[in-house]
Amino acid sequence: MIRLKVTGRARGFTLLEVLIAMVLLSFGVLAIASLQIRQQTDHLETYQRSQAIALLQDMGGRMASNLANASAYVTGAASPLGVGAAVPGDCRDPSLSRAAADRCEWSRALQGVHESLALQQLGAMIGARGCIEELVPPDASPGVCRAGMYRVSVAWQGLRATAAPPQDLACGLGLYGEPALRRVAATTVIAGLPRCN
Repeated sequence: MIRLKVTGRARGFTLLEVLIAMVLLSFGVLAIASLQIRQQTDHLETYQRSQAIALLQDMGGRMASNLANASAYVTGAASPLGVGAAVPGDCRDPSLSRAAADRCEWSRALQGVHESLALQQLGAMIGARGCIEELVPPDASPGVCRAGMYRVSVAWQGLRATAAPPQDLACGLGLYGEPALRRVAATTVIAGLPRCN
């Protein structure tokens, strides 16, 4: 049999010390959870931006391969493709022009139809919309010979407020509630003229 002899005051943690330790530990756990949520939000923002760049490159490539008909791609900022836009059921319908088929396929890509899970479209950004604007009309008049210049823009909704995009990037303007939630990526396509006099 072992006997313990306690001399003087017993040493140990008091209830107050345990409570203080638990409060400090809970603050640490909350800080880690907050950091993890912010990191996931940043990851999704990055993913959406990379999707937008891929969609810009897609339409830029489509227009570059059909420069003679670049003006047929123009949608304007007021009638964007993507979320909320009507799309023909079959983009490969032979009655569609090449530009119309390209716009149809791009609109479907903006809507995320290429990636889905349980009948829900997942492939694009939140509220993705695409606009093609004519900045400078082509002019093949004698002595002028000016190439056309077009802006291809993709707009979507961010997850937290940042600086609002410039007003001249009007694609999706006013469609995402607070202006600081709207994200826009844009590129310029220059459609040279085949020949000028």
